Amino acid sequence: MTGHQTILDLHSLGRHPGEMKQMHLEVPAPTGMAVAMIGVPDESPVVLELTCQSAGDGVLVQGLAHVGLEGQCARCLEPFSHTGQFEIEEFYYYPGKGDGDEEALFVVDDSVDLEPVLRAAVVLNLPFSPLCRDDCEGLCPICGADLNKAGDHQHSAT
Repeated sequence: MTGHQTILDLHSLGRHPGEMKQMHLEVPAPTGMAVAMIGVPDESPVVLELTCQSAGDGVLVQGLAHVGLEGQCARCLEPFSHTGQFEIEEFYYYPGKGDGDEEALFVVDDSVDLEPVLRAAVVLNLPFSPLCRDDCEGLCPICGADLNKAGDHQHSAT
């Protein structure tokens, strides 16, 4: 995915401290937003509910990203789909401000690129051992049967 699809236009916000704008938009998910067993499918819809506030040296962007997640359960190894909600909060400096901060993000041509912020908010908060459901019983350690489907699964003691 090109970064252009995650560019947020702030032209209508204005630069007076305290000015605020609510934004609701849908963008395609950047590629590679995943960890080993779970992630956001490439190009799937990401719904963003954002508040952008002008704050002197830049713009504060806060809100929620709603994404679809696909993964493999760490207990039963079955594929599953869930939805996820992740918080976004980032300060973008106006040009000429925040130059001493090597990790600073900037407003460029009255817009900001949300991709690095979205990627960090989602990927850093994905579970390393995702579950298809909280009460997943996993696999039988003796025969490997899926205990979610096996009902009263048991082995005779010999």
